Amino acid sequence: MKVFQKKKLSRVFSEDYDGVQWKILDPRGRPINIWNKCFLIASLTSLFVDPLFFYLPSVNDEICMDASYPMEIVLTIVRSVIDAFYLVQILVQFRTAYVAPSSRVFGRGELVIDSSKIASRYLRKDFLLDVLATLPLPQVLIWAAIPSLRGSNRIGAKHALRLTIISQFLLRLCLIFPLSSHIIKTTGVMVEAAWAGAVYNLVLFMLASHVMGSCWYLLAVERQEQCWKKICDQQQPYCQYWYFDCQRKNDNSRIAWYQRSNISSLCGPSSNFFQFGIFNDALTYRVTQSSFLNKYTYCFWWGLRNLSSIGQNLLTTTDINEINFAVVLAILGLLLFALLIGNMQTFLQSTTMRLEEWRIRRTDTEEWMHHRQLPHDLKERVRKYDVYRWVTTRGVDEESIVRSLPVDLRRDIKRHLCLDLVRRVPLFDQMDECILDAICERLKPLLYTTGTCLVREADPVNEMHFIIRGHLDSYTTDGGRTGFFNSCQLGPCDFCGEELLTWALDPRPSIILPSSTRTVTVLTEVEAFALAAEDVTFVASQFRKLHSKQLRHTFRFYSNQWRTWAACFIQAAWFRYKRRREAAALNKAKQSPLAAPLPTEPRDERIRSVSLGQKASEFAVYAATLAASNRKGGSMRGELEIISSLQKPVEPDFSVEDR
Repeated sequence: MKVFQKKKLSRVFSEDYDGVQWKILDPRGRPINIWNKCFLIASLTSLFVDPLFFYLPSVNDEICMDASYPMEIVLTIVRSVIDAFYLVQILVQFRTAYVAPSSRVFGRGELVIDSSKIASRYLRKDFLLDVLATLPLPQVLIWAAIPSLRGSNRIGAKHALRLTIISQFLLRLCLIFPLSSHIIKTTGVMVEAAWAGAVYNLVLFMLASHVMGSCWYLLAVERQEQCWKKICDQQQPYCQYWYFDCQRKNDNSRIAWYQRSNISSLCGPSSNFFQFGIFNDALTYRVTQSSFLNKYTYCFWWGLRNLSSIGQNLLTTTDINEINFAVVLAILGLLLFALLIGNMQTFLQSTTMRLEEWRIRRTDTEEWMHHRQLPHDLKERVRKYDVYRWVTTRGVDEESIVRSLPVDLRRDIKRHLCLDLVRRVPLFDQMDECILDAICERLKPLLYTTGTCLVREADPVNEMHFIIRGHLDSYTTDGGRTGFFNSCQLGPCDFCGEELLTWALDPRPSIILPSSTRTVTVLTEVEAFALAAEDVTFVASQFRKLHSKQLRHTFRFYSNQWRTWAACFIQAAWFRYKRRREAAALNKAKQSPLAAPLPTEPRDERIRSVSLGQKASEFAVYAATLAASNRKGGSMRGELEIISSLQKPVEPDFSVEDR
């Protein structure tokens, strides 16, 4: 028997990843996206925490420096928690699949889920940088260098700590860019809301102000220390550098030197002995000697003010380090102003972008109408339609949005928007769900303002309108005949353009579109859906499948063309009935014997004839009335001819017929 060995699966498509039971994370999956955003927040917090180490040294009134012990403990704890996030990120990278480069020709590519290949790739590319960014070097140097900071070798340890913090800060800053790029590539955007994007860019600008302010404070402390060293070099051998450590301020030799020296006045802000340049404010306002909250807020304000002004108000000395710091601040301020503030303005303007586009389009429309010298009434109609469309849609082109979506999604959206409205139309009440979905997919939303003419009598009908909101006036003159006018009002759930449906139901329809029998104008603002001629043909084919007499009756009942013909038919029938009744009564009066002349008779007979003559006169009066009515029948006959001459509408063919 042949033994089959299991083949190890090393690649899988992203769509099939959920079906594979592996402890490897999908780089496009939801857990990784959530973790990347959390790690991004931790990275930004790290960029905020690291510059706080620059506020550790502080200046005492007795010309010495000390480090804040409680602040060292707090910063060590916070920094260690953030370092734990970086450590977890390294572990996550060892368990995260990647897209095979050879599979990126088409689609999203294949994911490599082999743990050995993932580890080998990560070790070659980003592992070393992540490890250097994760190492808790500032904490180690602070607690290992605390004895040095309090002794004579404090200067060298302080410079090592500063270089370490700056190096790790720049390294972690560089790691944020590929992380942000990966989030944007996976989710499409960094943040979805416009205000969140503006806040994100504003936070970056504030972070830069915080970093520059902390660097300015550290350089100000070092500049003050340089002044002390300059005086100490001039007062050798009575002065030593360790005199500037506050842990040795009670030493007898230091006390004797401090009492003889005038270092406080020489290194003051108003002295000409030493030029402090852009750090003069730190001495003037005693920033280096204030509490942490006071010096932090002032340094943050200093960084924000000079970044916003691109360092234009800075007056430097000839010191090379000071000039370099000012140059970096000016360049950074210029880049941030061009990049971050520009992006924040874009995010803020995105909320009013469509309004500005509408205003520009409206200005162009006004210029075009003025150039073409349109009359005032046409201009008002154009302005009214433009405003009504903006209020209704807010400048969003719904049709273009829906057309850009896949077919199934487009069908579901159309169903959600139009199904209830279509069901309100009695003509579609008997349709099943599949046919209603097809009708919804073909409907086109339209907006009309007051005074708009949808269709004129005798014009070709190319669309069938179904009213959702608003009212229209529909009237006809039966081809312009004198003395004929019929009018009715259309509202929600009504439709117009039924001639198109009758044309589409014809088993052998003509290629020429039917002519409208009515003129339809808008009375109030109208929202409607329209079916084009080819779409009405599809609906007509579905009607044939129903083969329902009830559908024929529904069409006749809601059709204005059939309503007008029915009203005229009833009115003509009534006129004919009235004429026949009056003619019958007149003939009866003429044939009555009471209307003939009477011969001479005796007195008694004469008396009886007088009474009969009175009755005969009454019949004569009635006959005269009928004759007058008959003479007036000429005008009635003309109205009857006008009404009865209205042709019966074409009967729609709802029968099933093989073509």
